[in-house]
Amino acid sequence: MSAPSGGVNCEEIAEFQELLKVMRTIDDRIVHELNTTVPTASFAGKIDASKTCKQLYESLMEAHASREKVIKNCIAQTSAVVNTLQEQREKDLNDLTLLKQIRKEQTKLKWMQSELNVEEVVNDRSWKVFNERCRVHFKPPKKE
Repeated sequence: MSAPSGGVNCEEIAEFQELLKVMRTIDDRIVHELNTTVPTASFAGKIDASKTCKQLYESLMEAHASREKVIKNCIAQTSAVVNTLQEQREKDLNDLTLLKQIRKEQTKLKWMQSELNVEEVVNDRSWKVFNERCRVHFKPPKKE
């Protein structure tokens, strides 16, 4: 699933988490998808496994790129907010409300950065499963 066209709300952590959960559906269901669409050796003649694997490959590539773009976009937005708040803080070192806001945004930024690591694990798992079932039927193009 690709990113929603209406834009992403990076302000609300819960909303952002829900969006990533929905966007990771293809990765969560890859084993089921492969079991139902890529035939075992005994059923190999009934379904075009190379076509199915190619379509799944393209879907995975699109989903992974889309999620990475969303996460990196939110990291950039949140980093900008943190920088702006830190500049304001330098002008008024006694503003405790501003300090709390900076810490809140920094925590959100760290969480979003950790999502990139989660994304790497999710992607690696999906590619491993994909390659186990589709390596015989489909050879992905070489990355440059």
